[in-house]
Amino acid sequence: MNNNQQSSEGRHDDDAALSEFLASLMDYTPTIPDELVEHYLAKSGFQCPDVRLIRLVAVATQKFIAEVANDSLQHCKARQASIIKDKRDKQQKDKRTILTMEDLSKALREYGVNVKHQEYFADSPTTGLDPASRDE
Repeated sequence: MNNNQQSSEGRHDDDAALSEFLASLMDYTPTIPDELVEHYLAKSGFQCPDVRLIRLVAVATQKFIAEVANDSLQHCKARQASIIKDKRDKQQKDKRTILTMEDLSKALREYGVNVKHQEYFADSPTTGLDPASRDE
């Protein structure tokens, strides 16, 4: 066999696997509803009547969200482990995992998404004031 025959066989296998995967999307109900995916695709200027493609985007989005959530959890566990090391003398009674925006921001930064925190009223006494009057 030469290289052309091997590459065409590999391409045929890839095409068959892709066709099988796309066909399986017709029977799959993703976590993210088709209508929501269609809305955001239309909002970005993309129109597609093929339900399989809509579900493919939904599956990719679901995978992305799951990876971000998992990475956020890892950041949270690392943060909480460092807090426990700092407070070795005190025994921590509450071992709940509490995800923060800081954990989520770190995880999203790994994927190239920068999150800017909004100012909250409790964060600063000048929050909500007119920018011109803040200097007074």
